[in-house]
Amino acid sequence: MGKGKKTKGKKGRAGSSTVLADNRLARYHYDILDTLEAGLELLGTEVKSIRAGKANVRDGFCLVRDGQLWLHNVHISPHQQAGSYFNHEPLRVRRLLVRRRDINRLEIGVAQKGLTLVPLNLHLKGSWIKLTLALGRGRKLHDKRHHDRNKEDRQAMRAALGRP
Repeated sequence: MGKGKKTKGKKGRAGSSTVLADNRLARYHYDILDTLEAGLELLGTEVKSIRAGKANVRDGFCLVRDGQLWLHNVHISPHQQAGSYFNHEPLRVRRLLVRRRDINRLEIGVAQKGLTLVPLNLHLKGSWIKLTLALGRGRKLHDKRHHDRNKEDRQAMRAALGRP
């Protein structure tokens, strides 16, 4: 599991989180308004591949269909030690496990406010694989430039003050 980033869980419990796949561009392309942690309905070979760090959530998105939340376009590489018959499709649509009231809240945000559901990261929570997804508003090009300018200004101020 080598490359994961570890963060301390609540009250110092043994249930610490390890990030397995991260969508770093999501915070650049979207203004994140709300986040939600969801479980995934996975096959055994998918779990093994995710734990080995063979997942890519960068191009992923979520849709609400028939009262359920579905994860699209997330690539999980086939497991190397499994045969072709027992392996999974890398880009298959996966169901997210979320409470009904959360699905309804997200559906209202997507339908009425024109927001997007974007996966932020895949992480381990104890022994469970969880997905952090965000409700976000897409940024325009001028918003991205403004964000970059503010970031450069903050870095310049830190350098002038001698802070890392």
